[in-house]
Amino acid sequence: MTVPEEIKKEYDQLVSKIEYHNRLYYVYDSPEISDAEYDRLFDRLLQIEKEHSELVTDESPSRRVGAPPLPAFESYTHRVRMLSLQKVTTPAEFSEFDRRVREGLGIDDDTEYVIEPKLDGLAIELVYENGVLTVGSTRGDGTRGENVTPNVRTIRSIPLKLTDEAAAKYPLLEVRGEVIIHKTAFEKLNQAMEKNGAAQFANPRNAAAGSLRQLDSKITATRPLVFYAYGISDTALPDLPTQFKAMQFLKKQGFRINEYMERVTGVDAVAEKFEHLEKIRPELDYEIDGMVVKVDDFKSQTALGEISRAPRWAVAWKFSAEEAETIVEDIIFSVGRTGIITPVAKLKPVRVSGVTVSNASLHNEDEMLDLDIKIGDHVIIKRAGDVIPDVVSVIKEYRTGREKAVTMPKVCPSCGTEVHRPEGEAAHRCFNAACPAQVIERIFHFASKDAMDIEGLGGKLATQLVEKELVRDPSDIYYLTKDKLLPLDLMADKRAQNLLDAIETSKKRELPRVIVALGIFGVGETAARLLASHFGDFKAIQNAEFDELVTIDGIGPIIAQSTVDFFDNIGNKRMIKKMQTAGVEFPSYATQKKDTGKLSGKTFVITGTLSKSRDHFKKLIEAAGGKTAGSVSSKTDYLLAGEKAGSKLDKAGKLGITIINEDEFYRLI
Repeated sequence: MTVPEEIKKEYDQLVSKIEYHNRLYYVYDSPEISDAEYDRLFDRLLQIEKEHSELVTDESPSRRVGAPPLPAFESYTHRVRMLSLQKVTTPAEFSEFDRRVREGLGIDDDTEYVIEPKLDGLAIELVYENGVLTVGSTRGDGTRGENVTPNVRTIRSIPLKLTDEAAAKYPLLEVRGEVIIHKTAFEKLNQAMEKNGAAQFANPRNAAAGSLRQLDSKITATRPLVFYAYGISDTALPDLPTQFKAMQFLKKQGFRINEYMERVTGVDAVAEKFEHLEKIRPELDYEIDGMVVKVDDFKSQTALGEISRAPRWAVAWKFSAEEAETIVEDIIFSVGRTGIITPVAKLKPVRVSGVTVSNASLHNEDEMLDLDIKIGDHVIIKRAGDVIPDVVSVIKEYRTGREKAVTMPKVCPSCGTEVHRPEGEAAHRCFNAACPAQVIERIFHFASKDAMDIEGLGGKLATQLVEKELVRDPSDIYYLTKDKLLPLDLMADKRAQNLLDAIETSKKRELPRVIVALGIFGVGETAARLLASHFGDFKAIQNAEFDELVTIDGIGPIIAQSTVDFFDNIGNKRMIKKMQTAGVEFPSYATQKKDTGKLSGKTFVITGTLSKSRDHFKKLIEAAGGKTAGSVSSKTDYLLAGEKAGSKLDKAGKLGITIINEDEFYRLI
């Protein structure tokens, strides 16, 4: 059956439009259309493909949703080896590298280098033949990797096709880069895995590697993978004489390039950039373990050559050791707010990245078994993302035979209830809703600064309140009296009165804070504000159905379902009723209408010390129709900067974001 010419034309236009908007959204973080409009275009594409399957090609946007599962990955041999990098860890070591480079090139002048963060992900190669993506493979041993082409096609930041001009000029182009998962996306992924009863990932790198190596590419398509290009294999291509020009070319082709990639000259400039990168590292939304430094000129790279598996023209300047060796003194089991029991290694204190570490998460039983960890073992720990460290490996050659094996407990260490590991889950759980450890965590969360902000009600006091059976759920806080408090440890009359005053004050918090305090799974400050601003009052949120919740921009199916489940629970209904009876207000909240207000559609980031709290400025921004974000990106419209503004100020300046002070902010509104 012949496809009508007008259908062919419409189809080609849809492919171009969808790939254009994919690039804006996934590469440049600058969408031009709403999700609904994008879905309309995609649905029309699928409709045409269903009616005219002969139009479908490998570069169709629909192929990004995945292909049938593979029985196994095939081996793929790289045309040009994917080399690893030598490393340096000090300015002196980098200076020695620079000396060898200049000596190898026979020059005395400062060398031009291209620098960028060393992403902690999975290296892959993309092969484009006549402009079309034909192969995606892992690095493997550098010579041979695994052919993961169906999975690579699902990553929306990877172009399926180059421009016609590039295809004609470079009939064969091999692009190399790193596949990662951003920290925020990793947290959401693990929440989804937990909600669905699946094993959680230990860190973003493991999640990226595991997601890319799925035999079923439809699973890969659901994972938030991102590709950052870092180079090309062929350094003799016309009009691409340097690393920097090659990266600029890749950016124009729609590849994502790291925002901190730049060209610098000389040792001092590289060292300065390294110090800056180390400083801003905690604020980045992806894991890095150093900075990659490459000689910029391709002819110079060729002249310098390589040694074994590493080039002489590039080096990885690693941050001060993120890994350290220590001894496991004990393994304990902690019970979280949701009943998950987590094994934790108690360590002989050791310094890692400038911080003294004494605990490391073992995550779950599977992780313990994989590590084969015992009390008394010498272990290597890694501090990832400034959170509780992970145990990377056990140094088994140090074992003496006196080490003690540990197994997951049969009963909850807090309440003694039998522990269960639901089928398909990695986590062991205590399902006792009255479990003291869970109640303590819920009380502490309820009173926290972002929730009801009850000053003086910390972890130790929460523990006492639960152990003395004065509080069984958060609503009981509002029924405490001085007579009940005074017998507690370190509780004098004045402290008791201050606490009661703080509890009374907490009865009048704004609605988003109350929602956060309830402890609905997945609902933090941002989601709470979205719910409050959409519905306007608490009763409407209580009665909201799943289908309406998922229509809210920023509320996905996991949060929607957990919200419905929370308000359907009899115990939670009873708790809310007790809070209302005690006088806790669930105030109405101004609903925000789109396209209204002086700041409508504008995104602000707040940094530095201001004359009033950040919450004060957040409210003003939202009242004027704007919204706030936690980090600077290309989506940011304004940076409101106070005194001692840090790296956010530097990044805003680099991205050309408008930077304003308080006076300028007030003039805006």
